[in-house]
Amino acid sequence: MHEMAERLEFGGQILILTGPPGAGKTTTASALAAIPGSSKVHLHSDDFWHFIKHGCIPPYLAEAHEQNSVVMHALAKVVRTFAEAGYFVILDGIVGPWFLQPFQSIEAPIHYVVLLPPPETAVRRCQGRGGSTLTDAGPIVDLHRQFSTLGGLDKHAMRIDGDNPTEVLAKVIGAIGSMEYLLERT
Repeated sequence: MHEMAERLEFGGQILILTGPPGAGKTTTASALAAIPGSSKVHLHSDDFWHFIKHGCIPPYLAEAHEQNSVVMHALAKVVRTFAEAGYFVILDGIVGPWFLQPFQSIEAPIHYVVLLPPPETAVRRCQGRGGSTLTDAGPIVDLHRQFSTLGGLDKHAMRIDGDNPTEVLAKVIGAIGSMEYLLERT
């Protein structure tokens, strides 16, 4: 997977790699983090939900809004700390536009890339994982729909219809390098 980029030099910058479940976020983020270059940190947002040991509400439920806000604020603080120390921070997880506010005050450049496979692909990937991951098609399709309507952030959507992991990785590297996926400061 490394033939498209021998080195990634994005120290002090942030990539929020997001999209619905089954989009390939973690696969792509792991591959990015393994490419030589500036020091990198790969944060998987799901880990932060798993830190809640009692009283965790499934994050895709409406009643989880307050919990999800706490998790995003905690993630933003960790992301900021690593970026300020000069790391290229790769955050993969479900970070829709509705969760960007905690990240907006970070001074570092933030690349925001939304991976969008076809909904049936996302469902098939999730159902093929097994374990305790989300497999119910309803919430997966609902999250896909939410990411398909980004409003003013539509330019951050990356359609990955039929792309294999190597092609998705190349597209994401190109997006970061282009600087066209940077979030505008508010």
